[in-house]
Amino acid sequence: MNIYQLQNISEVVNVLKILVTGFMAFVLAFILTPLWTHILYKYKIGVKIKDSSVLGDKLQYVNRLHKDKSGTPIMGGVLVWFSVALLVLASHYIFPFWAKFTGMNFIARLDFFNHAQVWLPLFALVTAGLLGLFDDWRSVRGKGGNKGGGMRFIYRFGWLILIAALGAWWFYYKLGWDVIHIPATGDFSIGLWYIPLFIFVILYGAISSNETDGLDGLNGGILLIAFTSFSVISFLQNKMDLAAFCAALSGALLAFLWFNIYPARFFMGDTGAVSMGATLGVIAMLTNSVIPLFIITLLYILESGSVVIQLISKRYFGKKVFLAAPLHHHFEAKGWPETKVTMRAWIFTWVMAMMGVIIEILGMGRIH
Repeated sequence: MNIYQLQNISEVVNVLKILVTGFMAFVLAFILTPLWTHILYKYKIGVKIKDSSVLGDKLQYVNRLHKDKSGTPIMGGVLVWFSVALLVLASHYIFPFWAKFTGMNFIARLDFFNHAQVWLPLFALVTAGLLGLFDDWRSVRGKGGNKGGGMRFIYRFGWLILIAALGAWWFYYKLGWDVIHIPATGDFSIGLWYIPLFIFVILYGAISSNETDGLDGLNGGILLIAFTSFSVISFLQNKMDLAAFCAALSGALLAFLWFNIYPARFFMGDTGAVSMGATLGVIAMLTNSVIPLFIITLLYILESGSVVIQLISKRYFGKKVFLAAPLHHHFEAKGWPETKVTMRAWIFTWVMAMMGVIIEILGMGRIH
């Protein structure tokens, strides 16, 4: 069997499409990195290490452990969502002409701008990315209601709810979706409850991703694992364009991680953490895989849970449960090197991702 025969086998074409899309996203993001980092360093768009918590009390660990990171450029997440958005548009508007010009029909098959599968996650990626970019810019310039700059949480929360509500409205009223899938149990119609569920999932992804983005490479690695997992899930559901979109995010995140692992050349910022967390939530709803999402991103639950527990305990009981919150800072405060916290978080997420994908496959009823 020669290469031309292989290219006519649909399964082979689909796998190649996913892999090639991921590779192209990696190359594109990697090429754009020097240009973007030059801009970030030239205009001193760097992070400021806070010395007080959201409750106003003096931080004891984080500012001391991370003082050397002050001034490191932020907004690195732009590389990911901009590269993916550019690749989506190129695959639809440029690749077909390129295929005609070169006679390579496979190039035209790389188009993954499927309105039913990709439009909504792309919308979430770009809109939340722009929201995060605005927040990062105000934080760097010391503008805004937060100490040290940035949008007030209530404003960010409001914008995220608006984005999530638009998505929920589209899913429920335009697509007619109101079913939640419980693996190995079945599908359940929940009617209007689908809308608050959708909003909750998007907010969970965006906010938890943002809270976890506190160490070099930490959140980038977790998001890489999550999007790779959902690329597999999308493939198994025969949503090939969505699988390619997830692969593009994974490829761009690999390029980002090349420069973000310890010691980081730049940070993801809200423009990356919020946008990709929200997009992950949209993809989970598109694939009806909310339960696997919570399994795959169990570390997000632990990170966000530690923040909630810490805030409640300090406000109402006057004492801390953790040395520092989110949870990754607690382990840092206990003396773990930053790289150990990050590597163990990645390993934990890989294990949970395998469990999540296995449960998704078994829950689809394909294996008895």
